[in-house]
Amino acid sequence: MIPVLLATIVALLPLASAHIALWHPSMYGFNVTQQTFPYDNCPVAPLQDFSFDQWWFHGHLDFPPNDGDIFPLPAGQAATAELGCNKGVTSFFASSEGRTDVSQGDNPCPSDDGSFPSGAMHTTGFDDLTGCALAIAYESDVHKIKPEDFTVFSVNQTCVWTKNTDFQVPERMPPCPEGGCHCAWFWIHAPDSGSEQNYMNGFRCNITVSASDVPLAKPQVPRRCGADPQHGKPDATPGNCTYGAKQPFYWFQKEQNSMFEDAFAPPFYTDLYNFKDGAQDDIFQDSYPNGIPAPSPEQTVVPTPVLNPGAASSTPTAPSSSTSAPQGHPSALFRGGNGKARGGKNDARSLKTIRDLRQKQKISR
Repeated sequence: MIPVLLATIVALLPLASAHIALWHPSMYGFNVTQQTFPYDNCPVAPLQDFSFDQWWFHGHLDFPPNDGDIFPLPAGQAATAELGCNKGVTSFFASSEGRTDVSQGDNPCPSDDGSFPSGAMHTTGFDDLTGCALAIAYESDVHKIKPEDFTVFSVNQTCVWTKNTDFQVPERMPPCPEGGCHCAWFWIHAPDSGSEQNYMNGFRCNITVSASDVPLAKPQVPRRCGADPQHGKPDATPGNCTYGAKQPFYWFQKEQNSMFEDAFAPPFYTDLYNFKDGAQDDIFQDSYPNGIPAPSPEQTVVPTPVLNPGAASSTPTAPSSSTSAPQGHPSALFRGGNGKARGGKNDARSLKTIRDLRQKQKISR
């Protein structure tokens, strides 16, 4: 009886101070625990104010997955990832520290007192969710990958609400090179539910059932362009958006940041930065045949993507004289805030339909 009780206690202890990670054997650091590093660098630990080597791939490059452990990404379909505050709540619980299944239905982090959402989810409720993303780099050698090589290809705007989270994969994703690709999961939560924290878990991945050979376009830095009433901007500024392939957010670290918003206005994977829910279907080299005009708050031309050039043609609203100009660093990014904002509402995104559908996925507790 005592050994069973101790095993249960060990299994539950990490949940008390946990956060959220994507769990899969293909990830770097799959078996890293709180004791592996001199500091807590387990996969769920938040990343903030770190050196590049500490935050890049969560500092887990020396803990690669086993050969053959690859996350499959079926083109044109949904890939389901398991998100949780502890490996013990996932289907991989057998290799967790407690080696015990402590899951409760589709709850990503069962709380000690039974409340939902738990503190590890960093949200006050469903309307306060800020989305998460999967990004891909078409490179099999992880040591050759740079931050600017990652392209966001799928977004789930209601992340993290369920353990089993679907990410729609664009239908036109080209095949990976020999040896596969590398992917990463990214998340930044609302500022009203915790400090300025980033989350990144890298893993080996491979595009399956691919039927296209069109490469991805060079990803650009996302720009804040959606409605932002919490910061005095009730209307969206479409001309200031980054269109096409976009990089993930690299924010609030000591080195190699790409985003410079302050602690009360963090970047989110939502319409606020032109990350639509689902597959990012306009990330290919031929997605904008008429080019993408340089974004700015004064830009009035909004490009229209051709999502399936082989099947139909479409005339973008961008003038034919436009060329695909580098979108560069977002000089008009919001950098300030006069007070603490409710991050989940700050872009007034139209998520009612999405949320109504996903709200039906009740957590079984």
